Amino acid sequence: MSPTRPVTLLTVAERAGVSKTTASDALRSSGRVSAETRALVLEAAEQLGYVPNGSARHLRRASTGAIGLHVPEVLTRSDYYMRFVFGVVEAAAAHDHDLTLITSGPSSRVPRVDGLILGDPLDGDPIVERLMRSGLPTVTGERFRGDGEADGVVVSDHAAMLGEMLDHLRERGAIRPALIVAGGETDWAAGIRRGYEEWCARHGAASVVGAVPFDVSYDETRAVARTLLAAEPRPDALICAPAGSAAQLQPVLSEAGLQAGTDLLLASCVEGPSMRAADPPVTAVDLHPREAGAACAELLFDILGGEAEPGTERVHPIELIIRESTRGNAPR
Repeated sequence: MSPTRPVTLLTVAERAGVSKTTASDALRSSGRVSAETRALVLEAAEQLGYVPNGSARHLRRASTGAIGLHVPEVLTRSDYYMRFVFGVVEAAAAHDHDLTLITSGPSSRVPRVDGLILGDPLDGDPIVERLMRSGLPTVTGERFRGDGEADGVVVSDHAAMLGEMLDHLRERGAIRPALIVAGGETDWAAGIRRGYEEWCARHGAASVVGAVPFDVSYDETRAVARTLLAAEPRPDALICAPAGSAAQLQPVLSEAGLQAGTDLLLASCVEGPSMRAADPPVTAVDLHPREAGAACAELLFDILGGEAEPGTERVHPIELIIRESTRGNAPR
């Protein structure tokens, strides 16, 4: 190996022959990693002399009295992220800190702050990559899938929740569920797809996935839904990952002569006002965004104060809200 190449988590993963997420879980003794795999990763880390980025980042400067928050620009239009931001603001105020919002423009620079929060960071986002290299203590909401390791992570088990949602749909009579989801730029979207694929494998169901861009428009979501519903055999349930998209599919269902809740079970991976206001109201996953934002901020302050070790991972609970869009034909 060239001595000029920095040893990163990705380097360790490549040496051990595992994914970056598996390597991270093995080094942190978290997640579902076998003893054999964990031993391979630890051996690779030792051979390479890998030291987590967070080990030498902290307590080297006076407090600025502020923390920074970055979310991708496309997400600022989301009800989820507006509430996530409010959660961070409230926690920062409780610690007598201001909040600096970091934009995604080409002239964006690393701000003068004590630490950073990155909400569901996108792999390939140049601003995220710059912030991850800044040397500032960093907490991410969900794992970063690019080359860089945060000092703290607040995660939710989206794969398990997707399995719970699919179990509910199966109980209501659905046996051919389809999924609309973005690619693997974020850990959230990757977790949803993994949960869907694992459930289909367990139940012998065909995997029917409509892939969309992360910043998908409602028109694009409708086009993908039309394609899925035109397939034979037609799906009897449709799960929409992009925020707000499930509530925008009524025209597509009407064109196909379908009624949500009876002819087709409809569910969303993100709760929001449009899910509650839809006709019928849409079953959705409540990600508790305000609490998630507060949890990220609290973890950052714990790391800054030496009350949490770099590499800490905390689990944020989420829940399934069942509504009329998945009532189905099974007896209630």
